[in-house]
Order: sequence, then structure tokens, then C-alpha cells
Amino acid sequence: MWILWALSAAIAAALVIVLTKAGLKNVDSSVAFAIQSVFILVISWGVVFFQGNLDDLKEIDNKTWMLLIAAGVATTLSSLFSFKALTLGPASYVVTMERLSLVFAIILSVIFLKEKITWQLVTGAAIMVAGAVLVALSDPKE
Repeated sequence: MWILWALSAAIAAALVIVLTKAGLKNVDSSVAFAIQSVFILVISWGVVFFQGNLDDLKEIDNKTWMLLIAAGVATTLSSLFSFKALTLGPASYVVTMERLSLVFAIILSVIFLKEKITWQLVTGAAIMVAGAVLVALSDPKE
């Protein structure tokens, strides 16, 4: 079941890139992100309320709060950087470089979460890096 959710996330992320790039034509990237953030806030808290999970807030310990806050800061920075990159380059090139986050996530997961490293994981990451290098060395025409 996780594969369906992951593929859904990938499709949604692709839509974010394309729609954001199209919407950035006459808007500063920070303003565009702020507009989207309002909807992120309303929709995500709406889901929590609709699912009846509001009481779960009091169950969260301090360490978890700190980790989630740090992840929120990283999410915000990632989005701001991505939006700025989209104002400067073609979406297909920006997203290819941005998705090197997958390789960095693999490395950080192995180091900090002690996840097992396999030859498939290493091979997949190497292919992702090779693809990003190939795109970076090409000449985008926009």
C-alpha cells in the first residue's frame, strides 16, 4: 500500500513543480510560496480536524516536537529555494537537480536512521546522480 501513496506523492509533487513554474511568471517566488503556504496550512489542519486527530497534539513529546519543528524549517527552506530556482531555470532541469534530495536522503537515512544499505540502493542512487550530472551539463533553452 505504501507504493500507491508514494506514487501519489510523486504525481502531486510533479503537479506542484509545473503549476508553480507556470504561476511564477509575474510573481516573486517568496510571495508565491507564501500564498501556497496558506493553503497548505488550511488543508493540512482541515485534514487533522476531519480525521479527529486534534487530541493527538497533547501526546507529542518534546523530542518529537523539536524534530517536527526542524523538519518544518527544512521544508520551508526547501520550498523557498525550489521556488527561486524555478524563477531562474526550466522546470525540468530544476526538478532534476532538486530531486538529488533523494540521494541525500538515502545517505542521511543510512547515517542517522541506521537503515540498511543494499546494492540496489547504491545502484539507484548512482543512476540518479548520473542523470542529474547529465542534465546539469546540458544546455537548457528557455
